Amino acid sequence: MARATSGYPAGEGVATTNDATFGPAGEVLEPDQKVTELLDVLRHHLAMDVAVLSMWDGDLLVTQVVSGDGDSFGLAPGVTIRRGKDLGRKMEAGEVPTVVGDTHEDARMADSPLLRRLRARAYVTTCLTDTTGAPYGLLMALAHHPRPALQDRESRFLSEVADFIRDSLIDLRRIWEERSRVWHAICDLVDNEGPGIVYQPIRRMTTNAVVGIEALSRFPARCCDRIRDPQGWFADAALVGLGAELELASIQRAITVLPHLPAGVKLAVNASPKTVTAGLVAIACDLPERDRLVVEVTEHENYTGCAEVMRAVDCLRDHGIHIAVDDAGAGYSDLEQLLRLRPDVVKLDCVITRGIDQDPARRAVAAGIVRLAEEIDGKVIAEGIETTAERDSAIGVGVHYGQGYLLGKPTPELAVACSVSPGVGEGGRA
Repeated sequence: MARATSGYPAGEGVATTNDATFGPAGEVLEPDQKVTELLDVLRHHLAMDVAVLSMWDGDLLVTQVVSGDGDSFGLAPGVTIRRGKDLGRKMEAGEVPTVVGDTHEDARMADSPLLRRLRARAYVTTCLTDTTGAPYGLLMALAHHPRPALQDRESRFLSEVADFIRDSLIDLRRIWEERSRVWHAICDLVDNEGPGIVYQPIRRMTTNAVVGIEALSRFPARCCDRIRDPQGWFADAALVGLGAELELASIQRAITVLPHLPAGVKLAVNASPKTVTAGLVAIACDLPERDRLVVEVTEHENYTGCAEVMRAVDCLRDHGIHIAVDDAGAGYSDLEQLLRLRPDVVKLDCVITRGIDQDPARRAVAAGIVRLAEEIDGKVIAEGIETTAERDSAIGVGVHYGQGYLLGKPTPELAVACSVSPGVGEGGRA
């Protein structure tokens, strides 16, 4: 899995990041939104295709916020431009113009190969400083086609926009420094064989026989000075555009046990819809033991309307890989997803199984899902079984397979996970 290992993805000239782009963190959306709105105004005022705010990071120019068609210029949050600082120096010295209506007709563009690599026929740009007066980066607006009407005075409009943005720059720098730390932490983990893997048994509750094991990821407790559980690590990875890469690293490590599973035991791995379309098909469909693999699609929002995801799921199924829906009963779109996906396995969410022995409504929901699974020729697994009463109630409504503390703890030892005697331990997510 080739990937840049610097704090920001980097390449020769303009570096694209593919899936590895920095996305907006939930706790820092407001500064990004404010800047995006100002860039929208700038882009529309100048009739340009894209407006971009970028930050200096050593000699790199790091794209932070994009308004408009950034993809066609190879620009997205996290994309870096090598020797960007040199471009800034030339602009400040007047060697490279700040406004050009047609880059093919301006001889001065010979001194700016990087702007030519951006495939821009016209641009307006200005250097940014933060509220302390320190150099920050560049504010640019680019167009694919010539804009002969552009005048030097347009740079003054950029300066006006820059003044409004300036108050947000220190916050944005802090945001991106944090994202860089997260990027490093996730990259280091992936480069070192991914997270640790433990296996939790899935049992036929009427006989105690192990019919499957689920691979669950285990991480260092701390990430970037924050205490993080497995869900926190995956959330952090998603925020910096490495969610699919981290999930694939976990899956690749987990599936190494496939040849060693006892007869009749399947391996379940978790994958988000994005991961399913971002490389899982190529990994899973080449496995010699792929008929023993179960892919649990983990997503609470309805993804079955996405043609790309459904094509990937169909391809997995065509290669003999089993499809499971995770956390059934936890979201409003569950019924539609079950009808459209028709999974081989439906995993009943803990919110239904916890206290099912004491709540007729939970038993009714579970029985309804069992009935639906029967109609689509699927099996139901109850997650989060902690007590014998919950186990017995689940069996009573027709759920014959279960997973949870009562039935076996997660363990790194495959033989222990597949043993007859259940243990007690902690669960998690892969």
